Amino acid sequence: QVRLAESGGGLVQAGGSLRLSCAASERTFSYYPLGWFRQAPGKEREFVAAISSSGSSTDYGDSVKGRFTISRDNARNTMYLQMNSLKPEDTAIYYCAARRSIVLARTDYTYWGQGTQVTVSS
Repeated sequence: QVRLAESGGGLVQAGGSLRLSCAASERTFSYYPLGWFRQAPGKEREFVAAISSSGSSTDYGDSVKGRFTISRDNARNTMYLQMNSLKPEDTAIYYCAARRSIVLARTDYTYWGQGTQVTVSS
């Protein structure tokens, strides 16, 4: 079983940047597509971004496209989310997840981290 742990969340002013990291416990991490999701209070969980196992393909939710960048370093069993031009509406708990499939997708993720809080002040 893959264990995932997010880090890098915090409080930032609107227009600022943060980089989230997601560290995995297993080397099998490199076989799976990975994703970032977020959930704001009172709202449903939202897809943010996904990356293929090799890192060659990515996908972004419309609300973050052009501002966020997903990447991964399989040698370090780590995935990243660079978040720029942050807005108050980006405030949420951010989760990383791994999908037991070779297909990059926005749903059906198997393994989840505990989440890291991102708060953007106006």
